[in-house]
Amino acid sequence: MKTQPVLLFITCLLCSAGLLQAEIKETVVEYQSGGVTCEGLHVVDSAKTGKLPSVLIIHQWTGLSDNEKMRARMLAELGYNVFAADIYGKGIRPQPPESGKEAGKYKTDRKLYRVRILSALEVLNKDARTDPAKVAAIGYCFGGMGAIELARSGAVVKGVVSFHGGLDSPSPSDGNNIKGKVLALHGADDPFVPLKDITAFEQEMKDAKVDYKLVNYPGAVHAFTQKAAGSDNSKGAAYNEAADKASWEEMKAFFDRLFKTQG
Repeated sequence: MKTQPVLLFITCLLCSAGLLQAEIKETVVEYQSGGVTCEGLHVVDSAKTGKLPSVLIIHQWTGLSDNEKMRARMLAELGYNVFAADIYGKGIRPQPPESGKEAGKYKTDRKLYRVRILSALEVLNKDARTDPAKVAAIGYCFGGMGAIELARSGAVVKGVVSFHGGLDSPSPSDGNNIKGKVLALHGADDPFVPLKDITAFEQEMKDAKVDYKLVNYPGAVHAFTQKAAGSDNSKGAAYNEAADKASWEEMKAFFDRLFKTQG
C-alpha cells in the first residue's frame, strides 16, 4: 500500500518532465519593409524562458526555403531565438534562372538589400525573447553576402557568419562601420568567388581593424551546405558533407565565443 503514493509521485515527476521537454515552435511572421510585405519565419524552443541569444538567417538566391527553415530549427535546438528573413517579399520564391535575376537586384543595389535585411533584424530585435546584447546573423550564398552587408551597414550585432557567400563590396570603406566580428566560411575551389574578391575582402577587414576569420574548405565549391546542389563539383556548385559539417561546427564555436563568455 505504501508503494502507491511513491509510484504516483514518480509518475507525476515524469509527466512534469515531459511537459518541460523541448518543443520547437515555428511561427510565420508578416512584416513590412519599405512598403513591401515580407513573410519570415520565427523559430524558438518554447521550453526556453527569459532573454535568449538570437540569430537572424538570410536566405540563398531562391528565397526563404526549406534549407533555411531546417537551419532555423537546428539553431533553435541549440537554444537560440531565430528569425529567418524574407528579402524578396511574400510569395516571391524564384527558381533558376529567375532567381539569378531576382538576387541581382539586390547585389547591384546594396542600399535596398540592407533595407530589407535591417527590417528583418528589427523584427528579431522586437521579439520579447531576444537578448539585444546577444544578436548575430548568418547567411547562405546570396544571404552570406547579406550577412556581411548587414555588418557593413553598421548594425548593432555581435557577429555575422557567411556560408559560401559573395565577399565583394562596391564600397570597401564600409568595413569601417562594422561593430562586431566576422566569420567567412568559404569553399576553397568556389569558382563564383574570384581570388580578387577574397583579397579585397581581407584587405577591407584589415584596414578597418575588424576581428575576422576566413576559413577555406579544400575540395569544396559554391553552395557546399546545400544538398539540393547535387554532388558534381564541375558545375561550380555542389554539396560537400565534410565542409557542411565542419562549417556548422565552426559557426557553433564562433557563437560560443560571442555569447557564452559574456556571463
